[in-house]
Amino acid sequence: MISDRVASNLKAEFRRNLLPKVGLVVLTAILLMALFAPVLATHNPNTTGYFDDGTSYPPMGTIAESYEVVDGERQSIEVEPSREHLLGTNNVGQDVFSRLLYGARTSLLVGMLGTGIAVVMGVPFGLISGYFGGRIDDAMMRVADVMLAFPSLVLALALVGVFGSMTVSIPDPFVAAGLAEGMPSSTPLPGTVTLVVGLVTWVWFARVARGEAMAIRNEEYVTAARSLGASDATILFKHVLPNSLTPVIVLATIQVASVILLESSLSFLGFSGTTLSWGYEIQQGQEYLRQNWWISTIPGVGIVLAVISINLLGDWLRDSLDPNIEGEGGGGA
Repeated sequence: MISDRVASNLKAEFRRNLLPKVGLVVLTAILLMALFAPVLATHNPNTTGYFDDGTSYPPMGTIAESYEVVDGERQSIEVEPSREHLLGTNNVGQDVFSRLLYGARTSLLVGMLGTGIAVVMGVPFGLISGYFGGRIDDAMMRVADVMLAFPSLVLALALVGVFGSMTVSIPDPFVAAGLAEGMPSSTPLPGTVTLVVGLVTWVWFARVARGEAMAIRNEEYVTAARSLGASDATILFKHVLPNSLTPVIVLATIQVASVILLESSLSFLGFSGTTLSWGYEIQQGQEYLRQNWWISTIPGVGIVLAVISINLLGDWLRDSLDPNIEGEGGGGA
């Protein structure tokens, strides 16, 4: 439970700072858009469609330049936006707005689940290392140091190569209930990428948990519990873990942004296992930036807004709960 003092700090920091309010509004909007993607989407994100020459529709309020061949000569033409495609279409005629919504689902799912895996792996590892200390701590921290020696993206690519590509289909309740006809019946979750980002980022939670365990293990209430015959497992579970959660929660919030960036990078490189991803959309549009800039730019803006909003909330939690917390660059990959 959150103590009255902690709750008071959170409320006071939130009231006097505009940035967490902005972050909360933006992140809430992104979460709702991702959650209700089948209802809000105007087209099936996987449905393709073409002009005769493969031209893409531009977003509303803009005009795109294309060309047509007349009597063997190439002539420039202007392409008007379509009311059926608010944010235009990509290079294969898929609706950008619909794919933006479904891409948010992928990024947020991987971000939260990947961070959850990292917490489950890293926190017990760090608590055991810091609580027992000595040779156990030395051995366990050398493992962590080896993990830190590799750049996150390089290590993730290596692990994806080891595990291969695996995608888990999550049934869509809106489609199952008949509320979104014509939409995909399931949401593809890149299982390998989710597992890999957890394996790559767990070490940061281990380091934070270790520091907390080292500070708590000599507290009076821990000494009293030990003198009363409590086992090490009981002390770790009932005393050390609950009092170590504050910095872990702060780091987890910030780390979600880092995982979203890492997932986008893997998707951009073609290792995601699903095409409904912001990173994949950016990769698909990179060859058309000069004439069809929106294909890559719009999902890129989605990534920027998601990462910034999460970091703003993470900074609010850090300033309110634990100003001394340090993570992997506050959301950088």
